[in-house]
Amino acid sequence: MRPFDPRVTPARPDLAAKALYGRVAAQRYVEGSVYEVIAPQTPLRGEPRPDAPLSTEALRGERVTVYDNNAEGWAWGQLSADGYVGWLATSSLAPPRLQPTHKVVALLTFVFPGPSIKLPPLEALPFGAQLAIAETKEQMAITPARGYVPLVHLAPIGSYERDFVAIAQRFVGAPYLWGGKTILGLDCSGLLQVALTACGIACPRDSDMQEEALGTPINVTAGLTGLQRGDLIFWNGHVAIIRDRASLIHANAFHMAVANEPIAEAIDRIRTGGAEISSIRRLPRTP
Repeated sequence: MRPFDPRVTPARPDLAAKALYGRVAAQRYVEGSVYEVIAPQTPLRGEPRPDAPLSTEALRGERVTVYDNNAEGWAWGQLSADGYVGWLATSSLAPPRLQPTHKVVALLTFVFPGPSIKLPPLEALPFGAQLAIAETKEQMAITPARGYVPLVHLAPIGSYERDFVAIAQRFVGAPYLWGGKTILGLDCSGLLQVALTACGIACPRDSDMQEEALGTPINVTAGLTGLQRGDLIFWNGHVAIIRDRASLIHANAFHMAVANEPIAEAIDRIRTGGAEISSIRRLPRTP
């Protein structure tokens, strides 16, 4: 039997999800409780300490099934959206409240304490964050807690963008951050996940998972003349999105940013660093 991927399997030697009973070995099995992310974004780490490497980020409104809490203020659980498992600060979680009705479609928006944008904002929410809106008044959406968000920065849950490449393009210039997935910093697979999610396309978190799950492999000529907008190029540990026949877009540590780059130049540079293309995959075209 194929081994479980620990990144998306809520199992440790001492504890596992009850649904995994009989499939993985653990000292005990628990049902888990669903929580909601209440921070604008919060780190998910592989270990329960603030200096542990960032695995990914969870955004406002996401659901998390928590299986364990420790005395230092960390919760161990699994994100509902992509199944990633890790430790989050318990202060960033709360029992589920109202179901989100809207999502943020601006790269960043502010929540104001009143109807005027001249007021000092209470917090900033990233692209993809979800929140419940109780009512709208003029140009503002109002949360049940009486937070005011510019209506133009929101869209109803269930509405989707059509061009994920255009979504990725909005992030050009955002700094590179391993494990990040907001305008404050994101990595190559985070950029792809954010862009596809905005278009209603389910996407795993890491590039190796994406290479396995997304689209179908394609063969192109030696000169890469068969590439189309939206094709995905994979290397070991990296993914880039074809922008047009001449360029691609990717979050990368060379530029330390999300950047557009000539396709041939990027391939040659990455090859010089010791990595060859592992596959090129094409997603189904949306109508």
